[in-house]
Amino acid sequence: MKPIDKKIYLASKSPRRRELLRQIGVDFELLMLRNDTPRGPDVTEHVNPGEAALDYVARVASEKAAFAWNIVQTRRLPIRPVLAADTTVTIDGDILGKPATNAEAVRMLERLSGRTHQVLTSVAVHYTDMAEQVTQVSEVRFATLSAASIRAYCATTEPYDKAGGYGLQGLAALFVAHIEGSHSGIVGLPLYETAALLRKAGLPLA
Repeated sequence: MKPIDKKIYLASKSPRRRELLRQIGVDFELLMLRNDTPRGPDVTEHVNPGEAALDYVARVASEKAAFAWNIVQTRRLPIRPVLAADTTVTIDGDILGKPATNAEAVRMLERLSGRTHQVLTSVAVHYTDMAEQVTQVSEVRFATLSAASIRAYCATTEPYDKAGGYGLQGLAALFVAHIEGSHSGIVGLPLYETAALLRKAGLPLA
């Protein structure tokens, strides 16, 4: 069944994902998941003990999409595809989340300096009887960063809402020596894979 109004629900607070969807001409309505309910967040982003990065990012994206699709049904909202995504950074098998403090952001960038790490973004789409997902993995190599560069970057607002403590679309683009994979996936939504999922849901994309 094709979406009647050619629009989707985006279950994400990320302004970067909104920009990327607009880039490929996808119209959307925000369907926000909550972090501060009396029972806690609608979907937890905590890493389970022993959970690998690939399993973690896929689980969180899938749970977000499933929860949002349940909202559509229980609130009797217009039926449209629901898209959710999650991005994480990993190095040496460790997951680097969003830094909560300046010191944590500095430690993350010191660890990434001069090395290659992986950025994983998982995208999940739920629609009627469809529940499909794809995870895209890219490799990013940082140049060797000076202590002054790290301190200056961490004094901005950029690191603190981003996995791994940096944003490729911002000042941290200066840190990146090489990318192998999906530029848009590193930013937060791999567009090739996302478009393929939305076509399966009946969205008419080029």
